[in-house]
Parts: sequence; C-alpha cells; structure tokens
Amino acid sequence: MKAEIISTGTELLLGKTLNTSAHYLTGQLSDLGIEVLYHTTVGDNKERLTETLKNALQRSGLVLVSGGLGPTVDDLSKEIAAEVLGLKMSYDPESMQSLTQFYINDRMPPSTEKQAYFPEGSILLPNDKGTAQGALICKNGQFCAILPGPPSEMEVMFQKYLLPKLEQIILQDSGRMQVRILKIFGLGEPELERELTVLMQRKSPSLTLLDRHTYMDVRLTVRSGDVSQAVRLLDQTEAEIRSRLGDGVFGSGTDTQGGIVGKLLLKNNLTLATAESCTGGLLGGRITAEAGSSAYYLGGVVSYANSAKETLLGVKSSSLLQEGAVSELVAGEMAEGTRKALGADLGIATTGVAGPGGGTAEKPVGLVYIALAHPEGIEITKNQFVGSRESVRNMIVETALNMLRLYLLRKCKQ
Repeated sequence: MKAEIISTGTELLLGKTLNTSAHYLTGQLSDLGIEVLYHTTVGDNKERLTETLKNALQRSGLVLVSGGLGPTVDDLSKEIAAEVLGLKMSYDPESMQSLTQFYINDRMPPSTEKQAYFPEGSILLPNDKGTAQGALICKNGQFCAILPGPPSEMEVMFQKYLLPKLEQIILQDSGRMQVRILKIFGLGEPELERELTVLMQRKSPSLTLLDRHTYMDVRLTVRSGDVSQAVRLLDQTEAEIRSRLGDGVFGSGTDTQGGIVGKLLLKNNLTLATAESCTGGLLGGRITAEAGSSAYYLGGVVSYANSAKETLLGVKSSSLLQEGAVSELVAGEMAEGTRKALGADLGIATTGVAGPGGGTAEKPVGLVYIALAHPEGIEITKNQFVGSRESVRNMIVETALNMLRLYLLRKCKQ
C-alpha cells in the first residue's frame, strides 16, 4: 500500500511551528510496512487543500491529513475530504454528547457543534486529549484518515484508534512490505555499495542505504503476501550482509551503540569509567541514556583544563608540556587514570580539537585521540574528523563506543 501525508496549517508554512507530525506518522507507517511517497504541507486555504487532497487520492491508497479539525471557519479538513470523495456531511449525536460533556463546567463556544459533523460512513476516531474527533473514511478501496493537528492529540489518536483499524483493514493488502534495518558503523556509502554490490542488484529484497551521519542504515524491503516467506528471505539476506561486513554491523532496528555496549559490559561482567576533554560529558551522557546503565557505568571525569587532567586523573605535567593535551600520550594517561580513580575494569578517554577554532598546522581541527584502558593494556587510536563542532563531537562519541564494542566482542570470543 502506498501512502502520503498532508499537514495543514498556515503556521507550519511560516516556519513558526516544527512539523513533527509528518515525521511521527511516516515512522509509524514505515513500521507497518506502508510506503510513504509524499509529504505535503498546505496552509489554511480551501482551494489549495482541495487540490492537494485530490492529487493525493489519485496517487495513493492511503492519505493521512493532520490538522483542520477545530471549530473555526478555517478548519476545513473534514468538509474538503467529503467534497473530494463525493460524500455528504452527517451529524453524529454521540460526538455532540461528548462535546457537551467536555464543556460541562464551561460555556460551549457557539461554533463547537461543527465538530460533531463527519463525512457520511466515517469510522470515528475518539480524541482522548481534546474535542476534535478524527475520522477514517473508506471509499472505493481508498482510505483517508483525518487527524488533529496538535501532536499530543494526534499521536494518542493514532496509536489507540487508527493503528488497530489500519492493521485490520489495510494491512490485508497482498502487497504488504516487510522491512528490516541493519545499522553499520565505520563504512560510508561508497564502501557499502562496493561490499554489497551483488545484493543490491537483486530485485528482492531491495536494499537502500541511508546516511545517519554517525552511522549507516541498510534498509531491506520485501513486498509479499506471504509473511513467512518474506521473513525467510530477510533472514537469508541479513546473514549474507553480516558475513560480508562482519563486526561493522553493530545492530538492527532501534539498536544504539550505547545500548549494545551496555549489554556487552553486562555479559562480560565488566564496569566502565570515562574521561572526557573535547566531548565535555557527551560520552557519559550517551552511556547513561540507556536504562540500567548504573549496573556497569561507575562514572566519569570531565577534565577540560590541563589542571583537571593532572589533579583528577593523574596525567603527568611532563606529558602535557612535551606532547600537549591533544596527544596519544595524554589520552592513554587519561584512560588509565579514570580506570584507577573510579575502580573500573575499563576506562575510555577522549581528547582533541573539536573546533571550529583552536587548530594548528600540527594539530588541526578534528584531530582526536581516543584511548581505551583495560586489564591487558591500553589501546589508542588517532582520528581526523570533519564537520561542525557538534558533528565532530558526535563522531567522537560514536567512535569511542565502537572501540568499546569491538573490545568487548573480542572478550566474548575468548
């Protein structure tokens, strides 16, 4: 099934309100195996919304419209949907009763009755967070869902009321998509294309490469009416990809490197401490974003100044004078220092030039050393990242987590 999303509201076009609804709905539909072809944003204008909805219904079997369900004269989504689909508007007494109950302690605005009218034959979608009920309209094998604009109302309505309807009615389509996402670190799009050329030439499953900046997604898609057959094909292709890319595949679905590292630390019964300079606590934050991280993460030291590196981590003043804070020697002493100071099994440290200033010919912006101290010794990598300060800092964190992940995988194999 093909779908598209229409977001209504002049405020979206003025750039004053972020359109999070389209992002949310696309993710939800994708998880269901429904392919979203278009996003369209249109202001509160009857002619333009009518034209947009007509075009959408000509192209797609499912159209989701968010916004335009309020009581004011410019809230026209239901009326326009009825007009485009050739349906009459019908009064729903139960909806009016719900509105009356909602305003039981307040004076009901005169125009509120408008919210009790729906295109005839609509499946009504209750609104647990507001007055504007939604509707699912079915005609000639096509489906149009009208949802409220505020995300707090729309998301609850989608999850509780529209999602079950989509699963019951629409997902019986014989062309349902089965989707699987593999997450890759350390390989860019050109390298992945080279490694997966043979697989990408196959018609099914189709492979799509998505750049997530700090990692890559490989999206596998199979369109089939036989779910078990589609799953077998996905399993087979995933196994081939893992065979080709090895430990470059760090997870699938909603996995994060922080979450994977946490599971591996628990599996190996190891604890971790961090020492950060250029990342300023971002690495520790990424680790503790995972539920249950207190079981393996003991804490960290943000040692931005050289004096903090000496006092808190035991970095030698001679190392700082001879090599500088951004150096292999200092990174190693930071990692070992935090490991000893916090009594952890592992210590990982970051030091570098995040930019945009502070670089020199010898130590340019983006130069970063990452060190991992463990009972067997110290591993140190020299890295050169490019991009904005935020981009560089995020790449440092993910590279450090990857370094931990690879070490812990080796421990699992011992």
